[in-house]
Amino acid sequence: MRDAYQVAAVRAAEQALMGLVPDGTLMGRAAAGLASVCAALLRAAPGHVYGARVVVLAGRGDNGGDALYAGALLARRGAAVTAIAAGSTVHPGGTAALREAGGRVSSPADVGYADAVPAAHPIAGADLIVDGLLGIGGRGGLREPFASLAAEAETARQAGATVVAVDLPSGIDADTGAVEGSAVRADVTVTFGAIKPGLLIDPGAGHAGTVELVDIGLGPYLETEPAASAPQRDDVRELLPRPGAESDKYRRGVLGLLAGSDRFTGAALLSAGGAVHGGAGMVRVVTTPEAAVLVRQKWPETVVTVHPDEGDWDLLGSVGRVQAWVAGPGMGTGPDAVARLTAILRTDLPVLVDADGLTILSQHQALLPRRAPTLITPHAGELARLLGTDPASVEARRLEHARRAAAQLGVTVLLKGSTTVIASPDVGPVLVNPTGTPWLATAGSGDVLSGLAGALLAQGLAPAQAGLAGAYLHGLAGRLAAAGPRDGTAQAPIGASDLVRALPAAFRSL
Repeated sequence: MRDAYQVAAVRAAEQALMGLVPDGTLMGRAAAGLASVCAALLRAAPGHVYGARVVVLAGRGDNGGDALYAGALLARRGAAVTAIAAGSTVHPGGTAALREAGGRVSSPADVGYADAVPAAHPIAGADLIVDGLLGIGGRGGLREPFASLAAEAETARQAGATVVAVDLPSGIDADTGAVEGSAVRADVTVTFGAIKPGLLIDPGAGHAGTVELVDIGLGPYLETEPAASAPQRDDVRELLPRPGAESDKYRRGVLGLLAGSDRFTGAALLSAGGAVHGGAGMVRVVTTPEAAVLVRQKWPETVVTVHPDEGDWDLLGSVGRVQAWVAGPGMGTGPDAVARLTAILRTDLPVLVDADGLTILSQHQALLPRRAPTLITPHAGELARLLGTDPASVEARRLEHARRAAAQLGVTVLLKGSTTVIASPDVGPVLVNPTGTPWLATAGSGDVLSGLAGALLAQGLAPAQAGLAGAYLHGLAGRLAAAGPRDGTAQAPIGASDLVRALPAAFRSL
């Protein structure tokens, strides 16, 4: 796992370590790591460190000091380094080190900063820009002159410069990833001692670029549990169930899937495909007559039960034994759909609720909480309805809303979107999926995920584990499908059916 710690935990670890080492040790370690990453980027493009044009944007705090000391190390290697001292004061030791190494230190006024920056301004001609404006304690959007400097850095980045953020991009909330106003957008973020949650969770993650962690010795002093964790390949591999010699279709897990309608037949097909390729020993699909015909044709290995359009019906007695349920994709929201979802939620089996099932829950919240394991998989709009807020607020503060929903509803919440966030009702770190791709933003993608995660739930994984492994494989399948079998760089648009076909390759890659 890539564990991320809140600012308070990082600050406490820094204080504990600084009491044991000479003054300036941690800043020296941070600056050396930052300079090393910057030098590697410069060697890649434009091809060398000597003669490269580097601009350091230095605020008044320790991040500005880290950036200035790193600038001094680059200047000693022959880079032409100019620092713009944007704060009311700047780190005196870093300033002196940079000047001694041959670098220049100026204020925004010294370089002719006004409403627009002329082409001769050092930012406009930079090969590499180091963002040391604000540290991890910054909150809210950037104020002037920081906001204008960030805008000019973005203009230079669009023109080919590389932007490196020190610890985190300025303007990002380190604890949540919220962006309230203007913020620096970096190609690479060099963070020190521990990753911060805002580097893993959008919108902050979208500003961070590639995150490089520099070890400055904080590990033994991070005494609290992480606030967020992102799985790596080995973590997901260890979660995945594997059949043994004694396995049969029942021991491998039987999933009940309530999905689809005569209007939305595709939802049944796609969620069934995700479930079939998710490793369950058997998938029992409960759907309408027209959808049932198509499911039998596409997925003959499933066991299909047709439910009546209306009237009393013993769903649980008719379907047979299952170990977990998925309810919701394309099933409708009418009274009979409500009755079927209610019957499933009243069992003591694990249940995943998605799509139309979430709409029903927003209208009948007395159905939750339940004692048995429960996973819901909303997008921002669906979660907003459940919480009585607006989708834009959910998107802006994904971590906060996922945690709130988990606590309020008493379920595990998998919030889909640009970064998938999984929050459990009990205390613990949120889980963040790192494999997401914009190619997943296509109709039916969520249906595939619900079937896949449901199959993992039926095989005995806890809701957070099933959601995490499902989201990881789902994202991986999206990347594989978009890239195609031969070329890992060229990509093409995909549909949800392509995700289903790519799931075996995603499993094999682990």
